[in-house]
Amino acid sequence: MKRTALLLALALAGCVETTAPYAPPAAPLPDAGPPVTRAEGASNFAAVAARMEPVIERECLRLRAQTNCDFAIRVDPRPDQPANAYQSLGPGGQPLITFTEALIAEARNTDELAFVLGHEAAHHIAGHIPRQRETALTGALILGVLTAAGGGDETAVRTAQDIGGTLGARTYAKDYELEADALGTVLAWRAGYDPERGAVFFTRIPDPGNRFLGTHPPNAQRIDTVRATLARLRAGT
Repeated sequence: MKRTALLLALALAGCVETTAPYAPPAAPLPDAGPPVTRAEGASNFAAVAARMEPVIERECLRLRAQTNCDFAIRVDPRPDQPANAYQSLGPGGQPLITFTEALIAEARNTDELAFVLGHEAAHHIAGHIPRQRETALTGALILGVLTAAGGGDETAVRTAQDIGGTLGARTYAKDYELEADALGTVLAWRAGYDPERGAVFFTRIPDPGNRFLGTHPPNAQRIDTVRATLARLRAGT
């Protein structure tokens, strides 16, 4: 069972990643400014949401006309939640983007809020949720079948399916994050914000490194993605 799980993990991952720390960005980043008060953060968020929403919906309709592009941008009302923002689906497949109060307070300027908002919207526009569900289902099915074929009982098959689903969901997780960073850069840029200044947010959050089957890429790699995308936008390519 353990050997089968390991083989599938390697197959799904495609290759084994190094655990060496990613080199920090060579060029200095823009100044993010000082911390803001909660009131300033709330005002910044309201302004960014109002300005970004029509840009996000327009790009969604242009790139994925057959999907639900009626975004709802909201704040998690629970004050005890950690700094976070995430995309989910509501009734009828409506894309929801949720920010916690802690993240809004942590962002030091409108560029950071716009970049995070663009990143989360990009997950929906790129179809990452259904794509991740598909790879999770495939992983669960493959490892479950392999375990059953190897004589595993019902409990072993169930465990294998859980492991396979987790491995499958993580197969392209880092690629999806980088895709969302790139498209999020485009969305923030088209709304008139500075994505490079927005990406300074990465310098103040824990760096996940380049862990095997991790869910997020190194922060410096994400900043590089923003800069490369921004260079193409500035060049008009």
